[in-house]
Amino acid sequence: MSADTRQSMTTGFGHKRQAFRNWRGQRPFWGGMLTLLAGIPIMYIPYQNLTLGSLTIRMSTTAGAGSLIIGVLLVVLGLTMWFQPQSRVFAGIAAILLALVSLVVSNIGAFLIGFLLGLVGGALGVSWAPGKPVKAADSRPGTASATVPAATEPAPAAQDPAAPDEGPRGNTAVSGASPEAGADAHDGNGRHRAG
Repeated sequence: MSADTRQSMTTGFGHKRQAFRNWRGQRPFWGGMLTLLAGIPIMYIPYQNLTLGSLTIRMSTTAGAGSLIIGVLLVVLGLTMWFQPQSRVFAGIAAILLALVSLVVSNIGAFLIGFLLGLVGGALGVSWAPGKPVKAADSRPGTASATVPAATEPAPAAQDPAAPDEGPRGNTAVSGASPEAGADAHDGNGRHRAG
């Protein structure tokens, strides 16, 4: 067995694990998970009775129905992030707003547990972006792609001067910063790109 040979994951468990990994990578999985988990304490804690010795403390408040609604909506928003990743921004913003409302309605956001989970889960849902699909390399023997080292990148294609320019036309930044210096020329306001 050479160093380049990878063992095939043909077993049932390995195939299912790989399929789950692919599914998880195509959506804001952790944002949905944290948002879903945020709804559970917000739904549960206001209706829970706490017993200390012979003393029973009931946590329910007048806003018990509001806590139930917020918790159910957070669970639904977490599932929405999983099964409708196109609406991740809406679901993330709604989860953040519901987490903020739970501070007032549901016993300080179910003792800050549900609040923090909802806040982080919503932020992960909003910030997640789908990855670009990876092009499969041509692995036939004797092709040029098999001989090119992985560390080299192809040279950028020369642009035809007669072809229409797809990018911004010149430097449109108000501050005079150039795109080469990191300014976002698409906005035209001199902001820098993140990453």
